[in-house]
Amino acid sequence: MGGGRRLVPAASVAAALVVAAVFLSAEAETTASSLRAGAPFDSIFAFGDSFTDTGNNPVVFGWYNIFDVVMRPPYGMTFFGGRPTGRNCNGRLVIDFIAQGLGLPLVPPYLSHKGSFRQGANFAVGSATGLNSSFFHIGDAPGANPFPLNISLEVQLGWFEELKPSLCKTDQECKEFFGKSLFIVGEFGINDYQYSFGKKSFQEIRAFVPDLIQTISRGAERVIEHGAKTLVVPGMIPSGCAPPVLVTFADADASEYDATTGCLKEPNEIVMLHNSLLREAIEKLRAKHPDVTIIHTDLFNHVTEMVKSPEKFWFKKDALTICCGGPGRYHYNLSIVCGDKAATTCEDPSTRLFWDGVHLTEAAYHFIAKDWLNTIVSSLSARASS
Repeated sequence: MGGGRRLVPAASVAAALVVAAVFLSAEAETTASSLRAGAPFDSIFAFGDSFTDTGNNPVVFGWYNIFDVVMRPPYGMTFFGGRPTGRNCNGRLVIDFIAQGLGLPLVPPYLSHKGSFRQGANFAVGSATGLNSSFFHIGDAPGANPFPLNISLEVQLGWFEELKPSLCKTDQECKEFFGKSLFIVGEFGINDYQYSFGKKSFQEIRAFVPDLIQTISRGAERVIEHGAKTLVVPGMIPSGCAPPVLVTFADADASEYDATTGCLKEPNEIVMLHNSLLREAIEKLRAKHPDVTIIHTDLFNHVTEMVKSPEKFWFKKDALTICCGGPGRYHYNLSIVCGDKAATTCEDPSTRLFWDGVHLTEAAYHFIAKDWLNTIVSSLSARASS
C-alpha cells in the first residue's frame, strides 16, 4: 500500500464488477435492491450542463418559452414512454446509465425534486457555463441578451452547499457520507465556447481556455474539501462536429473542414486544447490529493469515432444530421426546433448520433456510458489494490 490511498472493501469492488457486467453484457436494468446492497456508492451528486441535466432546465427557464420545448414530445420518447422529463434527449443520458449500472436510482434534479436527496442530487442545468455569466455579458444595456443566465458551476456548487446540512451535520459525518458518494463534475465548456463562437475570434476564445480549466479544477477541489473521495471529471465533445456550430459557420471555406469527418477544424482545436489542459489539471489534483480517486472520462474520441465510423454503432452514414429538428442543413433550424409542431423526428432515433442539435441520442449516450462505467469500476479496483 502506498500514497495513503483510501482502500475500498474488496466485496464492494467485486459487487461493482458484477453490476457492471450485468449492465454491459445483458443491457439490463440494475436498480434492483439485491445489486444495490453491495454497490460501492450510496449516492451520486452531479454538476454540469444539458449533457447531465435531468430536469432542472424547465424550472430555471420556465419564463422563457424557447426552452420549454424539452417538456414536449418527442423528448423522452425512447425510455420514458413519450413523457418529457426535462432531459435534452429522446431518453436517458450518460448519468442515467451510470446510476443504473451502479445499482442506484436515477439522479433527481435538485430544483424540481420534492423527495429525499439521500441517494444523490443533480445540480446540472442546460445552457450552464463553467465561467460565471458576467464574463459573457458586454454591458447591461436595456434589451441586451440575458444569456447565459447565472447557472454556472459556481452557482451549482452553492446549491450543493445549501443542500449539505440536510444530508449530514458534523464534519466527520459529512466526510463519511460524501466519501461513499460518486461526484460528477461536468461536462463544462460546450456552452462557454458556443456563446463565444461568432462573437469572439478563435484567438480570443483560446485565451480564456486556461481560466475555464482553472474554474473546473477549483470546483472539483471544492467538493473534495467537503469529503468527496471519488470524482468523475469529463472532457468535452468535439464541438466542431456539433450541427449548431456547423450552422454558425456555414460560410466557412472547404479548407476549414476536416475531410475525414466533415467537422470544423478550429473549434475542435480549441476543444483539444481544453481537454489537454483539463487532463493536466486533473494530474495536479491527483498529486495534491493522493487519497482521492479523480477519474477523467472522454467524450471527444467517442463522438469523433461515431462520426468517422457510424456503421460500427449502427448509426446512419450521415452522422452529422440530427434526428429531431426543422428543414435545413443537418436537419437543424434555429426557427423550428425539436418540440415545435412543425419539427419532424427521424423514424428510429437509435440510428442517429445527434438528437436535437448538440445533444446526443440515448443510443450514443449508452455507448459512451459503457466506457465510463468500465473506467469507474477499473479505477475503484486499482484503488482497492494499491
